[in-house]
Amino acid sequence: MATIAQPAASRTSTAFQPYVSPTESPAEFTAKAILIGVLFGLLFGASTVYLGLRAGLTVSASIPIAVLAISVLKKLGGSTILENNIVQTIGSAGESVAGGVVFTIPALIFLTPDGPAYFNYYQISMLAFAGGILGVLMMVPLRRAIIVKEHGVLPYPEGAACADVLIAGERGGKLASMVFGGVGVGALWKALSWVFNVFLTELDYSTPRTSQFPNATLNVDISPEYMGVGYVIGPRIAATMFAGGVLSWLVLLPLLSILGSYIPVPFPPIHPNFANNPATGRPFTIAEMSAAQLWSAYIRYIGAGAVLAAGLLTLGRTLPTIVASAREGLKDFGAGAGGRAVLRTERDTPTAVVIAGSLLLAIFLAVAPKMPTQGNFLAAILVIVFGFLFVTVSSRITGLIGTSSNPISGMTIATLILTCLMFVALGWTGNAYGPVAICVGAVVCIAAANAGGTSQDLKTGYLVGATPIYQQIGLIIGVVTSAGVIGMTTLYLHRVFGIGTPAVPAPQATLMATIIKGLLSQNLPWGLVLVGVFISVTLELCGIRSLSFAVGSYLPIATTAPIFAGGLVRAFVERKTGAAAASEVGAGTLFSSGLIAGGSLCGILYAVLVGTGNIAAPQAIGNLVPFLRDGTSGYIASALLFLALAVILARAAQKKVM
Repeated sequence: MATIAQPAASRTSTAFQPYVSPTESPAEFTAKAILIGVLFGLLFGASTVYLGLRAGLTVSASIPIAVLAISVLKKLGGSTILENNIVQTIGSAGESVAGGVVFTIPALIFLTPDGPAYFNYYQISMLAFAGGILGVLMMVPLRRAIIVKEHGVLPYPEGAACADVLIAGERGGKLASMVFGGVGVGALWKALSWVFNVFLTELDYSTPRTSQFPNATLNVDISPEYMGVGYVIGPRIAATMFAGGVLSWLVLLPLLSILGSYIPVPFPPIHPNFANNPATGRPFTIAEMSAAQLWSAYIRYIGAGAVLAAGLLTLGRTLPTIVASAREGLKDFGAGAGGRAVLRTERDTPTAVVIAGSLLLAIFLAVAPKMPTQGNFLAAILVIVFGFLFVTVSSRITGLIGTSSNPISGMTIATLILTCLMFVALGWTGNAYGPVAICVGAVVCIAAANAGGTSQDLKTGYLVGATPIYQQIGLIIGVVTSAGVIGMTTLYLHRVFGIGTPAVPAPQATLMATIIKGLLSQNLPWGLVLVGVFISVTLELCGIRSLSFAVGSYLPIATTAPIFAGGLVRAFVERKTGAAAASEVGAGTLFSSGLIAGGSLCGILYAVLVGTGNIAAPQAIGNLVPFLRDGTSGYIASALLFLALAVILARAAQKKVM
């Protein structure tokens, strides 16, 4: 495989030579590259919406898009490496923006009785548009400080791997076959389980409330997307997330049930959904609650506290990075202006455009009609201040750990806490201010998510010799074109399933709504929240990074268990084949990316069939083989099929592709 690595002694911005020389000008920002990039942005943006609403996390799409770009453009008569890079740059914007949208904007549904009125196509698209473009613009002045000056210091694992894929483009057909294979397997699996109802989609078990270990719960959503996510993030993070789920569902739930059996009266906080037990005519006691009810009424607040503390601790740990990056960014703010560029590879969007564009976007949020932020100029100021802060953090953290592990939710939680505390200090505690707070958080979250993706894409471009201004324009094109389909997909899934239901639980957005409502109403159950806070503190004192654990403690164990299974598959492959399996462009990562995309897209297809009333006919096929779905035989069959999926992934991951 071609390599771009430099000797350690020569890894400086002056010694580095990109794959394509700055003095060369091959085709780059062409019509076909833009069109294919937009199509991939729409495709991966829609699939990310589904994955984010289902699982509460997303993974980078840059590498699979780069692989597919090489294959598709080769079929269309060939392309240059810089055209391929433009395709993956534009396409990755859709995935980044979609992640920020589904983590935050659905919280509008849960905030106030009028919340659903704000949750419409106009608001979603405008917030996605504003946050996505803000992330690109604010990253521009940081490019020289973070990407050029710190070349060889920040590894950019996913960005460097994406550059390796582009450089090895002559082998694109074989790389693409792994992605397409994963798409096929993921789509087929999802179709058989959801569309045709041939086998179970979830294996679930809770011990009886009257047992010695009451309400202990272990569920497994046997989805190809989750197994793919687990493989991509690796065994360490997957195991840490599952450990958080074990604590919530196999430790805290049984413990609360055991103690609650001795409490004969309802125990506050009394969840409004369980305020009246039809059997007794009074609120539920703990002894009367199911595992799901206990989680919703009590455990989720502990998980929220754990995520809250872990996010703040993560930001605190990166405080030196924040200060250094902000200082460098401000010092070099004018260095990226296009008029000063000498070489093609140094041309950036002019600084005047960056400043004017950022201010206009903030003003737009304050004056745009039918937006929760209309007339609220403090919200516009907070967007600029927090936006630049967390764009800087996200851009640099991406250089250390990649976009898939970027703690965007922690940055968003910090934004919401600071915003809500300001609102409380001003006396803005009514129902009208919850939507304003989430709009501030949403724009900052989307900006930070897209800034991380922008940082990664610009690093890939720096390594292959791309023109920065073309990439920056391409990213804005990707934001504008994908914002519409992201809004449509989100709304359609809500109309068909209802966001907050088991089909699309939107765990991150639900968490954001919980924090905002608790802070503004000043009735957050702080006792439970503080339990979660000190769980994260305990982990940090033990030397364990707490964010993954905290997210796992908040997510359903049905999500973290299959993710852990994917991590175990990767651990097995790495042990069997050696360190090469850990490569970001290994066969397993490509196949897993396909599983994620195929399963997610088929999930959207299922929503279309349900929404149009055409699901009954295909689901009748499942009635022909009821033993694969019903009773004990159904559990055994589904478990064996999930094991078979793990075997398929393990075998695919051991193939040589580069």
